[in-house]
Amino acid sequence: MSNILWKSLVVSPAILGATLLVSGTAIAAPITTSEVSVNEQQSATEVAQQPEIFAQAINDTNVINQVNGYSNEGRENTTLPQVTSVSQFSDVQPTDWAFQALQSLVERYGCIAGYPDATYRGNRALTRFEFAAGLNACLDRVNELIATATADMVSRQDLVTLQRLQEEFSAELATLRGRVDSLEARTAELEANQFSTTTKLAGEAIFAVTDAFGDTAGDRNNTVFQNRVRLGLQSSFTGRDLLTTRLVSGNANPLDLGTVTPFGIGAPSGEGLQTFNIDNTGGNNVEIDRLTYQAPIGPAQVYLAANGGRHSHYAAVNNPHFADGTDGGNGALTPFASENPIYRIGGGAGVAFTLPLGQGRGIFRPSSVTVGYLGSEANDPTPGQGIFQGNYAALGQLNFNVSDRLALAATYVHGYHGAGSTIFDSGNNNSAIVGTSIANLGGIDRGNGTPNPFATNSYGVSAAFRPGNRLSVSGFVSYTDVNGFGASDASEVWSYGVGLALPDFGRRGNVLGIFGGAVPYARGIQDGFNKVPYQVEGFYKYRVSDNVSVTPGVIWVTNPGQSSDNDDAFIGTLRTTFTF
Repeated sequence: MSNILWKSLVVSPAILGATLLVSGTAIAAPITTSEVSVNEQQSATEVAQQPEIFAQAINDTNVINQVNGYSNEGRENTTLPQVTSVSQFSDVQPTDWAFQALQSLVERYGCIAGYPDATYRGNRALTRFEFAAGLNACLDRVNELIATATADMVSRQDLVTLQRLQEEFSAELATLRGRVDSLEARTAELEANQFSTTTKLAGEAIFAVTDAFGDTAGDRNNTVFQNRVRLGLQSSFTGRDLLTTRLVSGNANPLDLGTVTPFGIGAPSGEGLQTFNIDNTGGNNVEIDRLTYQAPIGPAQVYLAANGGRHSHYAAVNNPHFADGTDGGNGALTPFASENPIYRIGGGAGVAFTLPLGQGRGIFRPSSVTVGYLGSEANDPTPGQGIFQGNYAALGQLNFNVSDRLALAATYVHGYHGAGSTIFDSGNNNSAIVGTSIANLGGIDRGNGTPNPFATNSYGVSAAFRPGNRLSVSGFVSYTDVNGFGASDASEVWSYGVGLALPDFGRRGNVLGIFGGAVPYARGIQDGFNKVPYQVEGFYKYRVSDNVSVTPGVIWVTNPGQSSDNDDAFIGTLRTTFTF
């Protein structure tokens, strides 16, 4: 206890000081945050350097974005072509009071466009700037008709009306044209000096202060300051595809909880592991940890991985606010709380497809089916390795939504694992990411402790429920049937968990999360190692700005190694995440 008290006194002032600093900053200068693009981040940098010059430019940009929102709302990267008949709008009826006016604008002048879902949305409110933008489009169309000698289509009454409108909105039209010209000039300058016409840089840096407490874990660990950095090059060649090339570096090492394992086998354990420990190179060496390509082919979304492929890249994990991409720094602290362990079975190189199954009716929304195959030794040409003879995992998943508040997924994974391989390793073969060492090292001959090759059949269900905008509930259950190729080496592995997240808690962008459950554990391996290992995690992500978040959290691990002889462990972490 004296060791725990001493470590608490050492770590607590740092955590308290950081919390007070963040809180003081928030009180002194409250900020309304939102997700921003790389270009907006660059604009923010320019403002910091020359506030007087760029203050008006930022205001102009906000106005233009508001105007663009009128034409871009509900669209996906592309604009809908000009409609040729008012009947193309599903929400416009002949009985509507403005039907004749809209019909004239569409069929006579051709200056009205709808939304991708074939709606016009005529009942929504609009600002004077939005109306001015629409008026400007019609003016341009009339000028085009006059210039092409079709002026007889434009009546004198319409010209008088347009002239009056042009005079009424002359100030707004002049402002819009001036601001558009300014934005076009700035856009041309950015395009002339950009790094690439197809590639963007996305980065993340994690700084973490962490330590473990407990009668055993406290003696085996010291307070550490660790890091992990990811730099991703995201390339798109058609606007709908994505090539991801990601570099990773770091110096983080997992904490030692001091668990005792059966048979004297020093199998790796994923208990208490944190997300920034995953893909960490050690010694700040730089490696390519992901090389994937995603693109639509017909109705299907195709995923192709050459290196570092994960099932969670292409399959829905249904764990909002806890999952952050693939073990990013803005979700849960541990991989157990971030996603169902079934997605950690296998990884590496392979291919996956997601196919829609229909649009659904009533409360049921569009469903889809996802299938994928990843091999962790696909690059090795030696016998017993390669794409099909080495370790692999094949996934099938059915996805569907009930209304807009409940998402469900049923998952099946079949895997093959060589002797000594771990199950929940995301393709790293001998590096467990989640679960006990007994659960991960399947195919153990209980007679002599010899590991054999084995196959797994895993079944999982995950769900996410959003009863309100400020509350999210998610959870999962998974079962793995382990069949070894030797004698007395079969086992069953279970895992389950549930999480409660409060988004925008205290401030927009913040998240308060609590997640608890049983990490993957094996049943019936050996007497004395049949206790259920529970893990409870609580964290609070504080959004300092659009690019910086601070997340203090605590992880409680009970019965580590599935044995009551192993002391409970507590892990405290203060994580700071920078995204750019």
